[in-house]
Amino acid sequence: MKLILLLNFICAAYAFAPSNTASFTQIQSSSTLLRSEEATTEAAPRNPDKPELPEIKGDFDWDAKFGDDDDWIVDNIPGKMSLSDVELAAQNTALSAMEEKYRKVRLQKEYDDARILGWTGQAETFNGRFAMFFLVVGLLTEYWTGITIPGQIEEMLRVGGFIGPEY
Repeated sequence: MKLILLLNFICAAYAFAPSNTASFTQIQSSSTLLRSEEATTEAAPRNPDKPELPEIKGDFDWDAKFGDDDDWIVDNIPGKMSLSDVELAAQNTALSAMEEKYRKVRLQKEYDDARILGWTGQAETFNGRFAMFFLVVGLLTEYWTGITIPGQIEEMLRVGGFIGPEY
């Protein structure tokens, strides 16, 4: 029985093991493919700085290729725009003002998020959630016991000892 299990295990392991043998046609086709790649790389010009890379082509003139197209924009392209010093200074001033505005907003938000006590958004959210929860609890208690919400508050104050018992 142990021998059969061992043979089954070996057969299963052999079935999933990668094969190291290759057929003659696979070896021949891969060597032909390798020779053809070597021939194309030798024929192509190489990059003088890094010979392992192909030659870098010059900038392609896209304007010449698509210049006749009505949708092709050639004016006021961000990389091709030339701005005067006055325009650059105005842009820099506007961006600095915008940066300062959003920095103040970010700092105020971080300050508000860090606050725990007081009129914070987090405190208002918790207060609203607790109010909704206890209103539902009061309504369900009134439904099940028949005691109104003011009656429940009075009973709670009596149990807590804030109001004396009236016999």
